[in-house]
Amino acid sequence: MPDAETAPNEHDPLRDLGVRANGDGGEIRVYSASATSIELCLLNDNDPDWVSERVQLSKDADDVWSGTSPNLVPGAHYSLRADGPLSPTNRFDPTLHLLDPYSRGLARTVTGEWRSYVQENSFDWAGVSKPNIPLDHTVIYEAHAKGISKLNPAVPEELRGTYAGLAHDTAIAYLKDLGVTAIQLLPIHQFVSEQRLIKQGLSNYWGYNTLSFFTPHAAYASRSAQFGGTGAVLREFKGMVRLLHDAGIEVILDVVFNHTAEEGVEGPTSSLRGLDNASYYRQDAKGNYIDVTGCGNTVNFASPVAQRLVLDSLRYWANEVQVDGFRFDLAVTLGRDASVEFDPQHPLLEAIVTDPQLAGVKMIAEPWDVGLGGWQVGGFPKGWSEWNDDYRDRVRNFWLTDIATARATGSAPIGIGQLASKLAGSAGTFSQERGPLASVNFITAHDGFTAADLVSYNQKHNLGNGENNRDGTDNNHSFNHGVEGQSHDPGIIASREKAIRNLLGTLLLSAGLPMITAGDEFGRSQHGNNNAYCHDSGLTWLPWEREDWQDNLLAVSRTLLRLRRENPALRPVRFGVSGESVPSASQMDWFNKDGVSMSITDWDSPAERTLQYLAASTPEFEEFNRILLVVHGLESEETVTLPTHEGVTSYRLLWNSAADDAPGEEHEPGTRLAIAGTSMQLFQAH
Repeated sequence: MPDAETAPNEHDPLRDLGVRANGDGGEIRVYSASATSIELCLLNDNDPDWVSERVQLSKDADDVWSGTSPNLVPGAHYSLRADGPLSPTNRFDPTLHLLDPYSRGLARTVTGEWRSYVQENSFDWAGVSKPNIPLDHTVIYEAHAKGISKLNPAVPEELRGTYAGLAHDTAIAYLKDLGVTAIQLLPIHQFVSEQRLIKQGLSNYWGYNTLSFFTPHAAYASRSAQFGGTGAVLREFKGMVRLLHDAGIEVILDVVFNHTAEEGVEGPTSSLRGLDNASYYRQDAKGNYIDVTGCGNTVNFASPVAQRLVLDSLRYWANEVQVDGFRFDLAVTLGRDASVEFDPQHPLLEAIVTDPQLAGVKMIAEPWDVGLGGWQVGGFPKGWSEWNDDYRDRVRNFWLTDIATARATGSAPIGIGQLASKLAGSAGTFSQERGPLASVNFITAHDGFTAADLVSYNQKHNLGNGENNRDGTDNNHSFNHGVEGQSHDPGIIASREKAIRNLLGTLLLSAGLPMITAGDEFGRSQHGNNNAYCHDSGLTWLPWEREDWQDNLLAVSRTLLRLRRENPALRPVRFGVSGESVPSASQMDWFNKDGVSMSITDWDSPAERTLQYLAASTPEFEEFNRILLVVHGLESEETVTLPTHEGVTSYRLLWNSAADDAPGEEHEPGTRLAIAGTSMQLFQAH
């Protein structure tokens, strides 16, 4: 039985939407403010195009339509048919079989259409619970549910590219050995490819085209699960979550609520459009879609029923399926009001992080969309973390395009000040109240160049996408180090490998919440394609066979993740305040190459791109810790004087991005050290 806090409110007009079991079979509840009739069609088990029973639903005062049937039981296939007035903002067609927006299971007919079915939810969690990893200890690994195991030779062939393959013991052992704490999966809600891609003979590999917000994508399940009857796909997904949790790894889902697979007004009508187009989608008075997503339609989150659809989906995945967090695609769309303007106090944004049924669940925003005022980094309420694209671009510039400019002109364009603010948690972007963990730091993501391609290509190479290289951003902040693409020049190869180490080192040694894109830890390439959304192939799958240099880079990644774990000064929970001791913050001191406090010139001068960053933890739950990070952003070698600071008697080298030799050397304050060009060194201060 649910406890008092999560029990359904009998007076809630939008309670229990979808199908619920009752003593006489099942009841369905569907919202539509615009329909004049809705019919439940129960379908033949062997032929889901054949209607075996029809039930006319009745409408209550709150625009919820309901009906019951003794045959509405687990395994039953069903659809909805809706009729209503002809108007510019509605798209009723009573001949169409529509999906229940709350259906937990979907099946396809022989003609390729989709039908809802009543899900069977039982599952034995075997006492395994959520890891509940604190945010400051979290490291996110963004991966594709299929791509991560498709090429894993240790996984049985029939399980490669499936939920079960992702949870294979070799895959879990890899994630544990690497040191990440959460896997963030590209969309696993049931999705379909866009009509345009289908006509081109391509498919949507990433999955940002949702058909159902409550159903796992069936094609990512093993064949035995796909044909295993009611509940088999869901059980395989839950089994994956259970095995990952048992290993201490959290599961975060990339969710796409901002638009649906119904596309533009001429797109396929499968659910929301046919049930209540006027309530669910943003339109003008003439029925033209107001599209701030670039995907043909935009869900109208000024509508309470659309808000409720999101909250109910999140509750289902977080509680029934035990998911640990969500990353919201184009999250600004979820915060747009009736005037299509972004409101940081939007009731949906507030509810997502205050709902008692979602307590403890990690919520991450992609804080932009393509509408007016769509870039809102730093603008979300407390409780949200946000993808920080300013962090991404500044770090790329410092280690890549600034170096390219310095080679071409003899001078870098700017100093080190902007990078320092990112190392310290982006306090200029996120409020004191929200702290550094509001920033999801990343160098790459599924969308864009991989880390290896950032250091190997100046231009995108997307001809394989079928759009004559027009798609994908041209603003990559990348540097090929002398030649476009593959090179056999030892100097270029060495520069590229060091640049990747610097990118990863910056990411994993910065304050904030780090996200690694799968494969960056060992230099995976997409051959210059920065928009590989339509490639379900070896171009996008994670390779499991590596070259020697890739194994060396993987070892560096493991080391950096271990050092982050072991040094709490690198992962403060709060921003420090000058003159105060703030619990779980880090006291930060900044020194130039001569070991003295940074001056304005040191911060801003393109000729002075060297700093020493001394951070001391202010313990709340862990032992006291102090580190020194030395960053040098020019290709010429530099000499630094290690700073003198109260309480520091020695510095022990932990990592050097320019050297493969074992660390451990001890140095006294005031020691002069040679620092290789474009490199980083991390010390523990004692």
